[in-house]
Amino acid sequence: MTLRQLEILRAVIRGETTTAAALALNMSQPAVSSAIRHMEAQLGFALFERVNNRLFPTEAARVLQEDAEPLFAIHAALELKLQDLRDDKITRLRILSTPPLGHAAIPAALEAFLRRHPRLRIFFDVRNLDEVVRSVEGGTTDLGFGLGLGHHQGLEARPLYAGRMVCVLRPDHPLAALPVVTPQDLAAHPFIALEDGTRMGIAVRDAFLAARQPFAFRAEVRYCDTACVLAASGLGAAVVDPFSPTRDAAGQHLGEAARGLTVRPFLPAIPSVAHAFWSARRPLSQTTRQFLGEVMRVLERTVPGLPGQHSL
Repeated sequence: MTLRQLEILRAVIRGETTTAAALALNMSQPAVSSAIRHMEAQLGFALFERVNNRLFPTEAARVLQEDAEPLFAIHAALELKLQDLRDDKITRLRILSTPPLGHAAIPAALEAFLRRHPRLRIFFDVRNLDEVVRSVEGGTTDLGFGLGLGHHQGLEARPLYAGRMVCVLRPDHPLAALPVVTPQDLAAHPFIALEDGTRMGIAVRDAFLAARQPFAFRAEVRYCDTACVLAASGLGAAVVDPFSPTRDAAGQHLGEAARGLTVRPFLPAIPSVAHAFWSARRPLSQTTRQFLGEVMRVLERTVPGLPGQHSL
């Protein structure tokens, strides 16, 4: 049986007459009667008992209707999805981000964006850059965010903000009084390093090498927000991306990890560029473009408030 036949069967059961079913389905009464006769001939058993111009469904007809209801629910959901697509309204958005943006800017952007789009349902998670890239390339994620994205075939990318890495430390740290922190300054104090082999970890090590300073560390961590947590606990200073310790316009930290930190420019300057990226096989929806704009507004409001941030 086709979905249209099941729809006619359901309308006749609900209306109890072919006339009522015809009105509900915008069909003629003879067409409905003909469809019922065709279904009964096709199935080989009666679907209705005819009593005084009324049609009473047989037990077989009721079983068919009940079993078909999930199909109608799926069809209704699909029609709603198609209408959303016609109106360029995406009701579900899947987002992945690396920690620097995923623990600060993206949550702030989501809070503001979802207040204006209450129908939107979000899947959001924080993962490492390679996982984010694979998920976006595979089509299971609509939008990815990360720092220092290189060229990836099959991805479209947009730089959102070009900042510089910064030094984070407690306000009572001896280096907090300096206007700028260098590898020479850090060499004499406990240091929290980013993991060797990561893009930012390598960049910081190269800065020490260029300054001809020994690279010694008390602790080594994978993520910048972890470095911020340790720096805030007094374990030492760290050089991190400019997005992890960002504050909002009111001076409140967007990331819990950044509380109790002083931020100073780090020289030599190390670029730290935030990117959004998506599959080149699928154009961005209007909803996704609007969310990108929200993320950019959050970054423009927060990152320039940190010392040493200039357009690159």
